[in-house]
Amino acid sequence: MVMTTTTKPMLDAYPQEIELDRGRLAEVIDTLNDCAEACTSCADACLSEPMVAELITCIRTNLDCADICGTTARVLSRHTGDDVRVTRGMLEACATACAACAAECAQHSDMEHCRICAEACRTCEHACRELIAAMG
Repeated sequence: MVMTTTTKPMLDAYPQEIELDRGRLAEVIDTLNDCAEACTSCADACLSEPMVAELITCIRTNLDCADICGTTARVLSRHTGDDVRVTRGMLEACATACAACAAECAQHSDMEHCRICAEACRTCEHACRELIAAMG
């Protein structure tokens, strides 16, 4: 079963001009949301591990990354201004958070949830950096 989101149809329905390619923007928003979900799930799985005390940094990093990714997705979903400084800043902060979370989870890659989360974070970091480059 192929899962689809409403991101692209909503961007296509937006009645004003959008400076970025709507397809690319939709992909980044979906990637951000996927990463936020992976990080939230990983934090929860870490809390269920027997050595939870050893995973405190991982849990906090996951939760920070989830919040930053979710907020960035929401900001990118709005097109109310022409000032790209906020958008670029959000993407840069998100790429930094994703890199940090991927590095932290990679230290625990023997746990499948951390391996999956690290991969999602690396994908999201790359998507953020590509969109920044596309913004010029």
